[in-house]
Amino acid sequence: GAEGQFIIGAIVGSIIPVMFPEFQSWATLPLILLMGMVGGAAYGAVPAFLKARFNTNEILTSLMLVYIAQFFLDWVVRGPWRDPKGFNFPQTIQFSPAATLPELFPMSGRANWGLVFAILAAIVLWFVVSYTLKGFEVKVLGQSPRAGRFAGFSSRGMIFFSFLVSGALAGLAGISEVSGAIGKLQPGISPGYGFTAIIVAFLGRL
Repeated sequence: GAEGQFIIGAIVGSIIPVMFPEFQSWATLPLILLMGMVGGAAYGAVPAFLKARFNTNEILTSLMLVYIAQFFLDWVVRGPWRDPKGFNFPQTIQFSPAATLPELFPMSGRANWGLVFAILAAIVLWFVVSYTLKGFEVKVLGQSPRAGRFAGFSSRGMIFFSFLVSGALAGLAGISEVSGAIGKLQPGISPGYGFTAIIVAFLGRL
């Protein structure tokens, strides 16, 4: 369901540049990135709660939530957030320079600091999984929930931890794409990055 968390992260992160475009300071960009992460984590918490409370299949619930996120995005850009000067196109106003993620290099086009965020996130998560107690819990509970329970690890806590972290990263990716590559919110902000992430995870043996 990372696709849905990607979209919700983009929407929540866009609240400031769309609704408060006059707010332009050094804090604007960090704040919208943080809001994007919060939005993605909050949306990831929904299937986490359903899994922990009712043992609902997290694949089905998170994938169905993708459709809700897509329709919500479509409604937002066609309705309350539509640019009044946008010739009736379903899109928001252009983000201000203070809310725009800079390019990595001059004239690099879509290559922005979101790429750096992705590399840093991969390094941090590799370290956590390989060298920390929390990472050991992830591996034990993932390979054998019964053994994890005997070790005193909380399966419910791990469900929420995993969904919140992955949701936050998906939300960060969403607002990074909108702020860095597109510059405004519109219906087609993702060609399926969240679904591609499933393939990438399998190729990475995770």
